[in-house]
Amino acid sequence: MKPSEELFDLIKSLTKSEKRFFKLSSSLQSGNKNYLKIFSAIDKQPEYDEEALKKEFKKETFVKHFPSEKNHLYKLILKSLRAYHSDNSVSSILKQEIKNIEILYMKSLYKECNKFLERAKKMAITHEKFYYLYELLSWEKVLLEEAYEEGEFTVDLDKLIADEKHVIEKLRNLAAYHVLYSKINYLFRSGGYSRNDKDRKVVEEISNHPLIKEKNTALSSRAATICYFIQGFCAMANRDWKVSKVKFIRVKEIFDKNDLIKKDIPKRYIRALSNLVKCDTELCDYAEAKRLMDEMDHLKSVKGFNALDVQLLIFKESKLAFLKLCQRQGRFHEGAEQIESIIDEIELYRGRINKEQEIKFYYNFAYIYFGIGEYNKALFWINKVLNDNETNLRQDIYGYARVFNLVIHYELENKELLEYIIKSTHRYLNKRNRAYEIEGLMINSFKKLAKAYSPEQERKLMKKLQPELDEVLKNDADRVILEYFDYSAWLKSKLEKRPLGEVIAEGGRIKKPTAKQSA
Repeated sequence: MKPSEELFDLIKSLTKSEKRFFKLSSSLQSGNKNYLKIFSAIDKQPEYDEEALKKEFKKETFVKHFPSEKNHLYKLILKSLRAYHSDNSVSSILKQEIKNIEILYMKSLYKECNKFLERAKKMAITHEKFYYLYELLSWEKVLLEEAYEEGEFTVDLDKLIADEKHVIEKLRNLAAYHVLYSKINYLFRSGGYSRNDKDRKVVEEISNHPLIKEKNTALSSRAATICYFIQGFCAMANRDWKVSKVKFIRVKEIFDKNDLIKKDIPKRYIRALSNLVKCDTELCDYAEAKRLMDEMDHLKSVKGFNALDVQLLIFKESKLAFLKLCQRQGRFHEGAEQIESIIDEIELYRGRINKEQEIKFYYNFAYIYFGIGEYNKALFWINKVLNDNETNLRQDIYGYARVFNLVIHYELENKELLEYIIKSTHRYLNKRNRAYEIEGLMINSFKKLAKAYSPEQERKLMKKLQPELDEVLKNDADRVILEYFDYSAWLKSKLEKRPLGEVIAEGGRIKKPTAKQSA
C-alpha cells in the first residue's frame, strides 16, 4: 500500500510564520520530541519519500511505530494551527467567546458571563453569523434562568424568544438559498451551459423558485448575495450575458457595502468578479474585463484575502481569464509568453488545484499554442485533457476537447489517424448525448476533409462548409462551442490564408443574431 502523503501535504502548506509558531510552541513542551525530527526531515523533502525517512531514522526507536508518530505529528500541527489562527476569523473568535462563556458559567461567574455574551452577540449580529447567534441566544436563556433565581427580572423573555425565532428564520432562509445554489452549481460543474430540454428545465425551475423570483425574499446580506448569484448563474446558463452581468454587479455591490462580510467569505466575492469578467468578455467589453481582472489581482495584497486557498482562487480565476481574453482578442503570442510562468505557479500549488481547474488550464494552453501555429504543443496539452477524463467532471469540456482535437490533427496532416479519431469522437458524443448539430457538422466536415485528395478539393469543401457553419451558429445553443474554439474564425483564416490571431483581432467571429435565440 502506498504511504499516505497527508502529513507531507500539510507541512508543505504551512507558511514560514506557521512553521515558526509550531516550532516555538513545541519548544515550550517538555519531554522527548521525536515529532520535531520527523517534521524537519519531511519539510526538507521536495517529494514525499517514506523509505528515505525510515532509512534516516533507522537507529531511532520510534521508527518501529512510524505511522502512529506521523499521526501524532499531524494532530499537533493542527492544534498549533488552531492556536495560530484563533484570532484570524470571526468564527474562530466567536467559538472562543462561547467557550469562555461556558467556562465562566461553570464557575458561577454569571456577571462576567453576560459581559462576554453581549460582546459576542454584537459581533455575531454585525457579521451575520446566525448559527453562533442562535447558540448565544440559547446561553442567554440559560443565564436568564439564573437571574430569575436571584430575583432579577430585567430581561424581557418574550423579546428573547422573538429574537430566537427571528434568527431561526434567517438560518432557514440562508440554508434554502444554499440548496438552490448547489443545484445550479451542479448543472455548471457537470455539463456547462443548458443545451438541452433537461438542463433548461432545471434552470427554469430554479429561476421560478419563489426565493429567486419574488422580491425581498432574502432575509440577510449573505442570503442576498446568494440570491443574486443564483440569478446571475441562471442567466449565464442560458447565455444571457447582459442580465447575468446586472446580477453579478449587484452581488459585488452588496459585498462592497458590507466589508466585514466580504472579508469573511472572500471566495464568493472573487467568483463574482470572475463571472463579471466572463460576462464582459462575452459582451466584447474587453477594457472592462481587463479592469476587473486587475481589481481581482489587487486583492492578493488586501487584508482578508491572504489565506492560501483564497490566493489560489485568485491565481486560478485571474490567469484563466487572461488566457481567455488573449484568445478572444487574437493575442495568442502574448498568451504563449505567459504559459511557462503559469505552469511554474501551477507547480507551486500542485495537489491543491482540483482536476476541473487543471483541465481548464490544459485546454487553454492547447488553444493558445494552436493560435500561434505550434500544433504539436497544442496536441500535447489537449491530450492531457483527453487522458484525464473523469465521469464526475465537466463532460462538456471533454466533448469540446474531442472536436478541437480533430482540428489539431487536421493541421498536423495526420489524415490516417484523423479517420480513426473521427469515429471514436462520434461514438463518445453519441454515448453521452452530446452530439449537437454543430458537433455533427464539424465531424462530418472533417470526415470529408480527411479523404480529400488535393488542397484544391479541401478548399472547395471549406467554402461549402462556411455558409453551413454560419447557419448552424445562429442557434445560441450551438454558439457555445465558439467559447472553446472559434471554428468560424479558423475557417476564415484557412480560406483567406491568414493567421488565426489576425482574423480574430479583426472580428473573425460571426455576429450574433439580432433576435436573441433562447438557449
